[in-house]
Amino acid sequence: MSNLFAPGSAFLALVIGGAFGVLLHTGRVTSCDVIQNQFRLKDFTVLKVMLTAILVGGVGVLFLVDANLAKFAVKDANLLGVTLGAAIFGVGMVFYGYCPGTGLAAIATGSVHALVGALGMIAGAILFAVSFDWVKANILTVGAYGKIRLPDVTGVSAPVWFAGLAVLALVFFVWAERRQRP
Repeated sequence: MSNLFAPGSAFLALVIGGAFGVLLHTGRVTSCDVIQNQFRLKDFTVLKVMLTAILVGGVGVLFLVDANLAKFAVKDANLLGVTLGAAIFGVGMVFYGYCPGTGLAAIATGSVHALVGALGMIAGAILFAVSFDWVKANILTVGAYGKIRLPDVTGVSAPVWFAGLAVLALVFFVWAERRQRP
């Protein structure tokens, strides 16, 4: 029984993934209407859920790094790759009505159109894998700054950057709640 909850076990991954899906459903982001209304600037549920996840995760990461239980895993800053990837992701999210995580959670609720869209995600992943050598040579080299973080560039510590993000998130929450009131 103790091996079921060991780090890296498939059962633990299933439990955590299932809990995440339930939270997405409870947060109403498994509804394509909620996601589409985010892009119409009518319903800010998606941004509020994402910012909450970022803030909670950020507190956890800062705590783990401060306690020397983890370290930052910094990826290369490739500005053109990130910009193009974000644009493709955003367009795909508008057409699909879900992001990958909410799409999979929607499949679990019985959404057939989310299932069809997931097949498109798989096709896109295969296309990316097949073209990765070209992408690496022609896109990831443009605006490539290596492993940098805002604290390294600005000299402002990660907790201060995080506190600034938290303040901006709280301002956004207040603004969004006031805007959405009937």
